Amino acid sequence: MDEQALLGLNPNADSDFRQRALAYFEQLKISPDAWQVCAEALAQKTYSDDHVKFFCFQVLEHQVKYKYSELSTAQQQLIRETLLSWLQAQMQNPQPEKTFIRNKAAQVFALLFVTEYLTKWPKFFFDILSVVDLNPRGVDLYLRILMAIDSELVDRDVVHTSEEARRNTLIKDTMREQCIPNLVESWYQILHNYQYTNSEVLCQCLEVVGAYVSWIDLSLIANDRFINMLLGHMSVEVLREEACDCLFEIVNKGMDPVDKMKLVESLCQVLQTAGFFSIDQEEDLDFVARFSKLLLVHEDDDISSNIIGFCYDYLHILKQLPVLSDQQKANVEAIMLAVMKKLTYDEEYNFENEGEDEAMFVEYRKQLKLLLDRLAQVSPELVLASVRRVFSATLQNWQTTRFMEVEVAVRLLYMLAEALPVSHGAHFSGDVSKASALQDMMRTLVTSGVSSYQHTSVTLEFFETVVRYEKFFTVEPQHIPCVLMAFLDHRGLWHSSAKVRSRTAYLFSRFVKSLNKQMNPYIEEILNRIQDLLALSPPENGYQSLLSSDDQLFIYETAGALIVNSEYPAENKQALMKDLLTPLMERFKVLLEKLMMAQDEERQASLADSLNHAVGFASRTSKAFSNKQTVKQCGCSQVYLDCLQTFLPALSCPLQKDVLRSGVRTFLHRMIICLEEEVLPFIPSASEHMLKDCEAKDLQEFIPLINQITAKFKMQVSPFLQQMFMPLLHAIFEVLLRPAEDNDQSAALEKQMLRRSYFAFLQTVTGSGMSEVIANQGAENVERVLVTVIQGAVDYPDPIAQKTCFIILSKLVELWGGKDGPVGFADFVYKHIVPACFLAPLKQTFDLADAQTVLALSECAVTLKTIHLKRGPECVQYLQQEYLPSLQVAPEIIQEFCQALQQPDAKVFKNYLKVFFQRAKP
Repeated sequence: MDEQALLGLNPNADSDFRQRALAYFEQLKISPDAWQVCAEALAQKTYSDDHVKFFCFQVLEHQVKYKYSELSTAQQQLIRETLLSWLQAQMQNPQPEKTFIRNKAAQVFALLFVTEYLTKWPKFFFDILSVVDLNPRGVDLYLRILMAIDSELVDRDVVHTSEEARRNTLIKDTMREQCIPNLVESWYQILHNYQYTNSEVLCQCLEVVGAYVSWIDLSLIANDRFINMLLGHMSVEVLREEACDCLFEIVNKGMDPVDKMKLVESLCQVLQTAGFFSIDQEEDLDFVARFSKLLLVHEDDDISSNIIGFCYDYLHILKQLPVLSDQQKANVEAIMLAVMKKLTYDEEYNFENEGEDEAMFVEYRKQLKLLLDRLAQVSPELVLASVRRVFSATLQNWQTTRFMEVEVAVRLLYMLAEALPVSHGAHFSGDVSKASALQDMMRTLVTSGVSSYQHTSVTLEFFETVVRYEKFFTVEPQHIPCVLMAFLDHRGLWHSSAKVRSRTAYLFSRFVKSLNKQMNPYIEEILNRIQDLLALSPPENGYQSLLSSDDQLFIYETAGALIVNSEYPAENKQALMKDLLTPLMERFKVLLEKLMMAQDEERQASLADSLNHAVGFASRTSKAFSNKQTVKQCGCSQVYLDCLQTFLPALSCPLQKDVLRSGVRTFLHRMIICLEEEVLPFIPSASEHMLKDCEAKDLQEFIPLINQITAKFKMQVSPFLQQMFMPLLHAIFEVLLRPAEDNDQSAALEKQMLRRSYFAFLQTVTGSGMSEVIANQGAENVERVLVTVIQGAVDYPDPIAQKTCFIILSKLVELWGGKDGPVGFADFVYKHIVPACFLAPLKQTFDLADAQTVLALSECAVTLKTIHLKRGPECVQYLQQEYLPSLQVAPEIIQEFCQALQQPDAKVFKNYLKVFFQRAKP
């Protein structure tokens, strides 16, 4: 592409460059093959500049819109594949594309859809959904594509020719027959899965439902499950306006008047039961305006008049004003006070046994929090001043104030962090008046003694707030000791409430890690005070420790972080880490002996859990190590090697194998990262034990460990791999060959997953330059392994495994397929690998409309190209004179195939191969 012309795409470019860019665009529109350059640039991510990417989509858009019929079948296929590849790449991109690029991409997809759906791409939506799954970026693009398609099909502002109008009608009819129920199900799944996590995606999805409801079967949407979900969304401030619009479109759908009346009446009954007609004066007026639009279609004047009275969006209007009057400020403060009042717990709230009523209040608090955020957008100064006044007045007399008022005062300070957002928690720099107010409130919080208030809600809110504003302690570090003491006494980790202890364990870990640079003076004191909390709970005598094992994980992580991040010399760190982990190891040995002798199964399970916790605790202490603070640099290698020595005997325990193996395996994964090559001496015996008496699930979980070792250490572990290669394969084959009931779906799935793991292992070995591990297993074993790969490529309808098998085959051909390769391998290539490349895609189960299968076919193409690269004209001759004629392929097609194979551009052959098999299949 003309790089100089592309510079003119930048909005800041001078007029000469912009003129050149416009001329270049016109030139590319005329050029017969320029679109291919743009397609490749998008698929290969050649350009990072957003304007160039947009430009490439514009060229593609022009090609699809005006010149698509001029393209060959292979070229049209290339456009489809380019768009799907681009869509697939969006799942892995670290940052989403800019909105204008996503919208343009959606328009190109929509144009291709209306062109191809009725003839060449009936599985358009299924292909898109198989790529995006429930990935949020993918869902965003899927919804944009749907809106763009709706715009192409039904937008009345777009002028269509009579031919286009007929085509659009036919497309809609075909969609109703073939895919609308599936699309509706996908919308429901999106609304359900993202209802608490992604309001932006939810709003997009509601917009799609509202758009499509006008021309699809209403019963797919106007049913209990959809309406109930929409009602739920109407209770969430960020969603309810879109939910209202969606309901409006449902009610507004053209239908028989009697049916319309029944629908409106039933919907109004549901809304009334749900309490949506009882609108408070503090309601968000944007919502009320949309809600009124929905309800004004009802014939009942009383309902209309009730709604119209609230159709005045007070906060929205105030937000538009440059300055607020005194009265307006007073009104904002009045709403603010109402929010504070509604945030307050009532006397009936049951903190120890929270039920449905309590859960509903928690949800209601979340909505009030959104309203507070909205108030802060209108007048941040007033919100800050209001909170400060209430907070100061309450904290001044906290000893004589009811718990719910103290809790709400601290809660408001906590909520300010999101209502007045800053980047990276920098609340105590920048805006001086705001920073000063927050600093004053935090100083009051930590010096007032309110952490001693005798109510769990106040205690928890205190700890949540000091952790949220941890940057305060870098500004005023003199307050760290008193907060640490609160964490470490009866107010925190030793509190009488298990709920407080549990939450405090997590918050304490966050507090210490976020302030690790300030912790050095307190490390030994903290480690002494948490000593009792580190004890491994004995699974006997009904003893209940202060913390659950999950809570203890945070304490161990905290202890590890304190030691690793300290300024102590390596020998001190080593001594402290040894003191931390030695009691764990000693207890582990004792419990393992008890397990070996235990008769009662319940007792065995209890002991195994304790042993597993011990391993988990040791593993958690290693989380603090990093590239800057490695285990070696901290002098802690020997301590963790001792842990390995202690834990590995558990693998030979015949009891509770699943639990013990799982724990030790996880620890080994961690130690491979932390100890690097020092872990290698332990791997052979650990592997030997893990391969004994194993099930499909054990092997599935063991293979990633071997893959990790192989990929990380490569030639260093070659002797070990050569030794354990066949024992591992025998264990895998033995499990795969076990008979199972025909209708046992679970067993079939386990075998499929194990087969994938097996092929992933072979891929790791061959891809890490370790092919000699396979070559040295003896001719008979090598052939057996190769045959299993051929079977995986051809016999099992699993495109993920098939893709892996072709990757393995192409790698082996690359390594062994030359003139100096192993004896007999060239024969194997022609007898087995070449046929596999044809037999697999010719199977009926090889669905070329499926995205995963297309990826498998792509690797199949790579395999054939690699064979040609290594064997040269001999390969072409074999295909021309022997193999393809044996498949009854016509001579002209054979010639065409061989020409495509010899093309230097691999992409040309990949595209051709797909067309070849599409033609070959009935």
